[in-house]
Amino acid sequence: MKKDSKIYLAGHTGLVGSALLRGLKSAGYSNIIFRDISEFDLRDQAEVEKYFKAEKPEYVFLAAAKVGGILANNTYKAEFIYDNLMIAANIINASYQHGVKKLLNLGSSCIYPKFAPQPLKEEYLLTGALEPTNEPYAVAKIAAIKLCRYYNEQYGTNFISVMPTNQYGINDNFDLKTSHVLPAMIRKFHDVKVSGSGTVTLWGTGEVYREFMCSDDLASACIYLMENKDYAEIGEFVNIGTGEDLKIKELAQIIKQAVGFAGEIAWDASKPDGTPKKLLDISKLKALGWEPKISLKNGIKQVYDWYLSKH
Repeated sequence: MKKDSKIYLAGHTGLVGSALLRGLKSAGYSNIIFRDISEFDLRDQAEVEKYFKAEKPEYVFLAAAKVGGILANNTYKAEFIYDNLMIAANIINASYQHGVKKLLNLGSSCIYPKFAPQPLKEEYLLTGALEPTNEPYAVAKIAAIKLCRYYNEQYGTNFISVMPTNQYGINDNFDLKTSHVLPAMIRKFHDVKVSGSGTVTLWGTGEVYREFMCSDDLASACIYLMENKDYAEIGEFVNIGTGEDLKIKELAQIIKQAVGFAGEIAWDASKPDGTPKKLLDISKLKALGWEPKISLKNGIKQVYDWYLSKH
């Protein structure tokens, strides 16, 4: 990509999309285009086709998606599969139809089988059953990977896919009904600290393991791959993560400390834990020349400071 290349960023207001926008601007890219979701329905094929025909982007970052945690995935199953299938199909096909030089498709580590060996290697895709609580979202993300692969194979496009681990960061979703575990914890600890009620109740047992990556690190990895690596080098997709995980109970202690909460933590074991462990193998990413830089403690402090500035 050249600094004045026309870059379309789909999903620029989301957690990952806003990090990509910050990262691209910081790297000196000056011709980034995007549209607010209120005026552009990415599920509408005609709208997407019209936009690509008019704007003719050279590069595309596909970060738009309907996302959420266990509760949201379980509640809005039909929306999660339909919306994400349509968004990916429309943007990937329009990119081919209108001559996009390179596209980066952002997926999710939930694509892997629930009981796949750890850490998760790229070749484990479709080797077993998915976690039921996020199967609709995972199926849509797997379809997007395959779309990119088969467009490359049939049409000679250069569409690459990346599979990030769990993300957190600036512009995260802190709505307790739809948020992921880390921002939900920040919100719960903060609210109870402010109210002075004394105890924070968290979902599950706290014994499952998760890997967390700051969205600014993910953006850095995506921009690096778009600048330096093509489909021929990456293959079907590449994991992006930190290579380290921890128990949810340990995460709770880090957030408790960052927020400055002095009360007790209670665990509601009647609520689901989700997948027991989900650590990505990032050896392929490291071999491609990129490694993570932001520690979990520093990243959480940065996000909480941002949250305080907004609330």
